[in-house]
Amino acid sequence: MKAVFTGKLMKWNRVSNDRPMPWRGEKDPYKIWLSEIILQQTRVEQGWKYYQTFIRKFPTIFHLANAPEKKVYKLWEGLGYYTRCKNLIETAHTIATGLNGVFPDNYEEIKKLKGVGPYTAAAISSFAFNEPRAVVDGNVQRVIARYFGITTPIDTIQGKKFYQDLANQLLDRRNPGVYNQAIMDFGATICKPQNPLCSQCVQRKECQAFNKDFIHKVPIKQKSLQRKTRWMYYFLIEIEDKIYVRKRIEEDIWQHLHEFVLLEASSPIITSFDTHPFLKKIFQRENYSINFVSKPHKQQLTHQNIYGQFICLHAKKKLLTLNTYRLIKKVNLHEYAFPRFINRFLDESMNSGR
Repeated sequence: MKAVFTGKLMKWNRVSNDRPMPWRGEKDPYKIWLSEIILQQTRVEQGWKYYQTFIRKFPTIFHLANAPEKKVYKLWEGLGYYTRCKNLIETAHTIATGLNGVFPDNYEEIKKLKGVGPYTAAAISSFAFNEPRAVVDGNVQRVIARYFGITTPIDTIQGKKFYQDLANQLLDRRNPGVYNQAIMDFGATICKPQNPLCSQCVQRKECQAFNKDFIHKVPIKQKSLQRKTRWMYYFLIEIEDKIYVRKRIEEDIWQHLHEFVLLEASSPIITSFDTHPFLKKIFQRENYSINFVSKPHKQQLTHQNIYGQFICLHAKKKLLTLNTYRLIKKVNLHEYAFPRFINRFLDESMNSGR
């Protein structure tokens, strides 16, 4: 049954797989690594343009390693999970300086790189160096869970080992890179999470989930996702043609991105912002005026729901209480990388002419 699965998958890949990918057939480990880091937690459709931009701006590991961090973060803006960008920069420096620009050529050494786990190391080593390492991502888990009718939860230690062992057994060891790309493409285009194309599936004759009618019940997760809810209120405090901005440096969401003066609350603020103690603490005896309060905004992250509003204010002089923020010219805001939560508001403001 395992040999049948692999044989049919490889034939499907040769005959029917026409999924366009800018990195398909790529052998440069730098470009493969870059694409894999971008695609962590990111759909191919979204990551494609980022990959092309990064390759154009940084054609080699040396270009990336020598680029100002501010520029790299700005290009990454909108992809989310900014720890990936931090790790990207650190790894570029490691390879460019510590390894003389030579990318590690085997799984174990690749896995030592910052931000590279077992899946990414397997992808790079198999695609670039034809090392027989099976990748296991969400697409792979879904395909083999349905095909073999597996009910072992994918988010347990036992389940992760089970899926990895089975993926290793299914791997075409002569063409591991081709096989790995094929099974991921198959999961993305045929054995999709929702509305799988079972009528077009070359594996349906042997597929346990299809034959027993439980395709939407596997793979199984033991833990349900618990999302944290946060309320974040941003105060855009302007002085003449400048506005207060700071970089987020805490180990938290949006690390290394920029933001305006922030009040994070434990619950929604329903009182008037004009009389809120937060503003009294900031302005003390200085005068200020509130020019605009936005509608409520929301952004859903993997483990968090972010709610909040934007409050635009005007002050007459610098505020000593905001010594951790910088005053930058409003016309230069586009040079700074902000989280999507803020960028959406800024885009709306520009479109409305505010």
